[in-house]
Amino acid sequence: MNISKISKGLLLGLALLLAATAFAANKGTLQVSDPITVSGKLIAPGQYIVKWDGAGPDVELNILRGKNVVATVPAHMVDLDRTPDRDATVTVVNGSGNKVLSEIRLSGRKQAFAIGAESAKAESGSK
Repeated sequence: MNISKISKGLLLGLALLLAATAFAANKGTLQVSDPITVSGKLIAPGQYIVKWDGAGPDVELNILRGKNVVATVPAHMVDLDRTPDRDATVTVVNGSGNKVLSEIRLSGRKQAFAIGAESAKAESGSK
């Protein structure tokens, strides 16, 4: 083998590794303990995967159970004072008494995802 072929192979391998790492950085896990409403849809308790498109501060979140997308919602990334050591959801109770998802905090990430009214407050506060 010549150096050119080896170099091309290494470069391709490095590019694939970087792409996989970048993709993996845009997802996290989410444990929902009580039924919550997300973007008008009721989400049952259970384990979910959160994936997002965009680098921020405005992103689109996809909440998946297995391979099925159960909700898609716009979100605004907000900085946290400290990095959480575990995944968490922040909910508010609406006028009907239902819990509505307002924020997602992922373990090890210095930013949270503000959703709905919390997202609107974050956007208006940044202008």
